[in-house]
Amino acid sequence: MGATDHDPLAIFTRPPPNETPTERVAREEREARARHISNQIDEQLKKDKAALKRQNELVRVLLLGQSESGKSTTLKNFRMKYSRAQWKAERLSWRAVVQLNLVRCVLTILDTIQTEMNGTTSTPTSSIIQEFSTHEEDEDEDNPIPCSTTSGVGIIANISRRSSLSKDSDSSLGTTLSSQHQILRLRLGPLRGVEADLKKRLGAGSDEEEFDSSSSLGVGPLGPSSSRSDDGNQGGERRSGNLMVAARKAKRREFGVKRLHEALENGVHALSSRGSHHGHGSRDSGAYASDDATDIIASCKDDMKALWLDEAVRKVLVKRQVRIEDGAGFFLDDIDRIATRTYEPSDDDVVRARLRTLGVQEYNIQFEQSKGPTLFAGGLGDFGKEWIIYDVGGSRTMRQAWLPFFDNVNAIIFLAPISCFDERLLEDSKINRLEDSFLLWRSVCSSKLLAKTTLVLFLNKCDILKRKLKSGVMVKNFLPSYGERPNEAGSVIKYLKEKFKDILKAQSPVPRTCYYYATSVTDTKATANTLKTVRDSIVREHLKTADMM
Repeated sequence: MGATDHDPLAIFTRPPPNETPTERVAREEREARARHISNQIDEQLKKDKAALKRQNELVRVLLLGQSESGKSTTLKNFRMKYSRAQWKAERLSWRAVVQLNLVRCVLTILDTIQTEMNGTTSTPTSSIIQEFSTHEEDEDEDNPIPCSTTSGVGIIANISRRSSLSKDSDSSLGTTLSSQHQILRLRLGPLRGVEADLKKRLGAGSDEEEFDSSSSLGVGPLGPSSSRSDDGNQGGERRSGNLMVAARKAKRREFGVKRLHEALENGVHALSSRGSHHGHGSRDSGAYASDDATDIIASCKDDMKALWLDEAVRKVLVKRQVRIEDGAGFFLDDIDRIATRTYEPSDDDVVRARLRTLGVQEYNIQFEQSKGPTLFAGGLGDFGKEWIIYDVGGSRTMRQAWLPFFDNVNAIIFLAPISCFDERLLEDSKINRLEDSFLLWRSVCSSKLLAKTTLVLFLNKCDILKRKLKSGVMVKNFLPSYGERPNEAGSVIKYLKEKFKDILKAQSPVPRTCYYYATSVTDTKATANTLKTVRDSIVREHLKTADMM
């Protein structure tokens, strides 16, 4: 027997008998093509296997929460801590956003004092908040709106009218403004052109989103409760007219961008082109700091400071309940540093800057190998080192876009701004913002698509909560179930945390763990420590799901 007789497949690979040279060439060509196709299939299988492995190692995190809850700020903190090189390369491009925040704060104050000078009692029409006709059926304008409404680009202008401000106090405060304030308003007029220039500079992707709220701002499920009068009559305060509803039709605009990265690049490109056109030199030589908007802002520095520090202006802002300092994008205390021709944003500036995002923002973060023992030790390779974080729009009109991201997501970081217990949704003034957070949380917890998803809850804006409570705002007036508990931040946080826990326990399809954190995401140092813990927790749960722990 020949050697080939030991190979049962040899019969299939032998050349046919009496094969001519032409037939042999054709056969070898067919075999070569077959080997090439086989090799291509093998390579594709290897690539598919590697891609599947990478997908299994990839951690997908979704940031959820209502508009202005702190999602974008949380994403900034992640990128600043774990994607440092990319963060530093992008930081300078935020200058136009910070400048826009500053300018719009100033313009809001100017519109407020103009309204005061005109002697009207309505909320000022500003570049941030625009309100139009009032219903003829509206209640008397002296009646309060029992909540604060939030709005703003770069800021949150919380505006409400309270019963403590009578007509007498209105007139006395109105007399504190003088012709000097009118002159100051005129001197700062060029900032309106700066606002338009900065918005244009952010590119074609920018947009003004308009909300039309035609609803009563009445007492909702989490609205201010009626108090019992001294004579024992329930709701005496409401009968006296102090909590009567003011029905209004309002339109509010907020500037935003559809794609944040493109908007920032547009800003850099516009400045670079302008600097080159005017012969200022390269960006590295400082040309980036020289442009018309920056020059005007720098020239208005002293007037902006005078406006913000003026005692009479402060009184008007208090009277009108315009709490600019409570929101993201507040830079009026940094005018000396920002209103210069050489200003470059710091890490803290970028985190605090406010630019509304109208679409889904996606960021890839590669975690560097840490020294010492970590969750990645033990032969897990690159497991959990690469994250994709999605920041989705939080307004009610954008929430239908959340569903596609529920599939195959590993963790959700849900941001609930607990300082907003006395505020109404910008999109629907019938809805209390805290109530809306509860409803969103219930939807997330009850979703079967998210049954195996790790949940992380940030009870956010604790710093603003503390300031509100310190100023005398009573939680029980807006959250009746809070009862007679201490009107202190620690007690409020503990109470709301238990409420969120109860919803998870009642609504979740399966029992699961949730991680709760009281946060102020504009505090970068404290947030960095929180994010490290969050990162470890998410990876640990991800490993459990993959049966690797």
